[in-house]
Amino acid sequence: MAKRDYYEVLGVSKNASTDDINKAYHKKALELQRDRNRGDKGAEDKFKEAAEAYDVLGDVHKKARYDRYGHAGLEGMGAGSSEGSQGMDMDEILRRFGFDTDDVFGQFFGGGRSQGGRGRGERGSNLRIKVKMTLEEIATGINKKIKVRKQVSCTTCNGSGARDASSVDTCATCRGAGMVNQLRQTAFGMMQTSITCSTCNGAGQIIKTPCNVCKGDGRVFGEETIDVDIPAGVHEGIQLSVNGRGNAGTKGGQAGDLLIAIEESPHEELTREGTNVVYELYINFADAALGTKVDVPTLDGRARITIPAGTQAGKVFRLKDKGLPALQSYGFGDQLVRVNVWTPQKVSEEELRFLEKLRDMPNLQPSPGKEEKGFFDRMRDMFE
Repeated sequence: MAKRDYYEVLGVSKNASTDDINKAYHKKALELQRDRNRGDKGAEDKFKEAAEAYDVLGDVHKKARYDRYGHAGLEGMGAGSSEGSQGMDMDEILRRFGFDTDDVFGQFFGGGRSQGGRGRGERGSNLRIKVKMTLEEIATGINKKIKVRKQVSCTTCNGSGARDASSVDTCATCRGAGMVNQLRQTAFGMMQTSITCSTCNGAGQIIKTPCNVCKGDGRVFGEETIDVDIPAGVHEGIQLSVNGRGNAGTKGGQAGDLLIAIEESPHEELTREGTNVVYELYINFADAALGTKVDVPTLDGRARITIPAGTQAGKVFRLKDKGLPALQSYGFGDQLVRVNVWTPQKVSEEELRFLEKLRDMPNLQPSPGKEEKGFFDRMRDMFE
């Protein structure tokens, strides 16, 4: 049976952000969790299908391959295999994707899994930063140490928000569950629902004496140095996600994610066109007419190329595989060296007399023949 489109499985569009994909999967997981669909094999299959879709769309590298090649492009990357979500039960899948299963079942379904309450605060917010990269760094990929200012767990109270263990009592209203049951009349009779306890705000605990450093929040502002592996082939505007390295959550809650937007630093001599890089080479008329050898800059040093006699302005030379790698794919782009014949703007008296002699010489008159390619032919050559 053919696999469904992963975007369709999670109910998101192809231009959905990382946050949108995370939220969509979280919502889908809660809809299909086991206690709510006990004995429903179809719900379990849909749950695993959603986990497999998130395994791909939640990973920037797998998502890039899937967007380009579809399901066939993921073969060998673990998606849909024994290394992915297949063969795992729902609890394993929830834990793999960062869900606290006690928190999920206790918060949303009336404490059906755990009698000890959530005991956790709110999830921290995502942290967004920009990282500048040179073309040389983009060509090879790089590990960067990034120092970020953010909310970190309070070391005095270990993130609990309490001064010490004796400063915490079990909530008397919900008895530590973090949820309370509520009866309400509906068209189908009396229905019991579970809602967050308003006394402890779902924590299951009451802090009598808050930590004197974080004032009961469980976090303070600080700095953290984070190692980030940035793959080769990234481009301006792409966003990478590092799970759990954003702002700390309140009172021991799960940390948010670190979202990294890539910015390209302008290169002094090269410009980027997709996976190709372009160098504008300027030569004088004599070199164009007689031919020469020149050294040109590349992303990994310099390369010598031969300019044949009679080279015309606009001629493009291609240096195979001297460009940038495709993001998480095989192959490299090329370096294109575009020839510009420099016309002098100032000449001396001697040079002027010499140019006057050249002006009317027969072989110096423009005579484009069939072998001379026009502008659109040259453009086509550049991208073949």
